[in-house]
Amino acid sequence: MSLQISNIALHFLSKQLLSTDEGTATVNLTHGPENIELTPKVEQFISSLHQIYNAKASKAYGRFSSMPTPSDKAKFIDLMTSYNEQQQSFFDFSIQAGNLLKQELEKYDLDETGYLLMCHYEFMGGRYLLVGIIPVSEHYSVDKQLHIASNQHLDTQKIQLAARIDLFDYQQNPAGDRYISFIKGRAGRKVSDFFLDFLGCEEGLNAKEQSQTLVQAVEDFVSVNQLDADEKQQTRKEMLNYCKEQKSSGQDVSLKELSNTLGATDENKDFYGFCQQQNYPLAENFPHEQAVINKATKYSGYGNGISISFERSHFGQDVVYNQANDSLTIYKIPPNLKDQLVALLQTQAQNQAQTPPAESEF
Repeated sequence: MSLQISNIALHFLSKQLLSTDEGTATVNLTHGPENIELTPKVEQFISSLHQIYNAKASKAYGRFSSMPTPSDKAKFIDLMTSYNEQQQSFFDFSIQAGNLLKQELEKYDLDETGYLLMCHYEFMGGRYLLVGIIPVSEHYSVDKQLHIASNQHLDTQKIQLAARIDLFDYQQNPAGDRYISFIKGRAGRKVSDFFLDFLGCEEGLNAKEQSQTLVQAVEDFVSVNQLDADEKQQTRKEMLNYCKEQKSSGQDVSLKELSNTLGATDENKDFYGFCQQQNYPLAENFPHEQAVINKATKYSGYGNGISISFERSHFGQDVVYNQANDSLTIYKIPPNLKDQLVALLQTQAQNQAQTPPAESEF
C-alpha cells in the first residue's frame, strides 16, 4: 500500500567549535527549502525510511509529558498543535522545532549531528508525524580515469534518533500512553535522552512486558487445554507467524485477531476469552517486541564461542539437559553439522597417522 506525504521538511544540524582551549561548541541549524517537491524519488525515500523505522526492533512507546517546563518557552506539543490547527505552516513549525532541538543538543557534550527530517504522512488509514536525525556517512567512488573521490550520503539504516507520533491516536486519546514510538537509546545513559527532552516525551506502555505476558498467556493456554506436544508447538508457531506479519506491516498485535488466528472454535478453548478470564495485564491492541515472541518457539543461547538454538518441542527428547553436571546431550545431529564433525575427525586422524613417534631416550 502506498504512502501519502502531506508535508516534509529537511534541515541540517552541525557543530561549530568556539574555543579550542575549552572545547566549547555551538550547534548550527541550516534551514532547508521551504517547499520540497514531492517527486517519485522523495516519495520512495520516505517510504523506505518508514519501512526502516518499522523494522527497528528496539522501540519504546510513550506520551507527551504533563510536567511543566522550567521556562516559558514553547514545547514541541505546542508547536505541533499550532500546525495541526493550521495556525502556522509546516515549514515554520519545522524551523521552530529545529531551534528547540538545537537548544537541547547544546546542553549535552554529544556529537549528534546530521539532517533533521520532519514528515507528516498517511499510511493504511493512519496519520503520522515522523521526526528524526539522519546521520551522514562518507563513501568513496572511482571515475573512469581511476581517480578516487569521496562524498557523503544519508545513512538511513543507522538512524537511532527518531520518533513517530500517531496523530489519530493522540487526537482521539490524548491521555493514552503509546501514541509516540521512539527508538531506544544505547546502554548506560541513553544518547537519546536529549531527543526525548526535545519532544517532551515520557515512556508509557512497555512493549517488552506486554510481549512477555503474551508469551506466558499462550503457554498457560496450551497447558490448561491439555494440548499434546505437537499441538502446543503448532499454537506457538501460529502466534509467532501472526506477530511477524504484524511487525512487518507496522501493525499492533490484536488479542481478538490472534485468538481467531489460533483457530479455536470451542468457547472453552478461545484464547481471547481465556485472557479475559485470567485477567492478564494485556491491552486489547499493543505493539510488541519480536525478539521476545521468538523465544516462544525456540531456546537459544550464546557464550564462550558456542551458539545453540533449537525448537522447544525437541527439549527432553532430542535435546536433554543434565542439571547435575551442567551438560547438554544432543541426539539426531543436523546433517550439515554431522558432515563437518565427521570431516574434522577424519582430518585429525590423518594428522595423527602422519606424525612420527617421538624417539625414546635411554
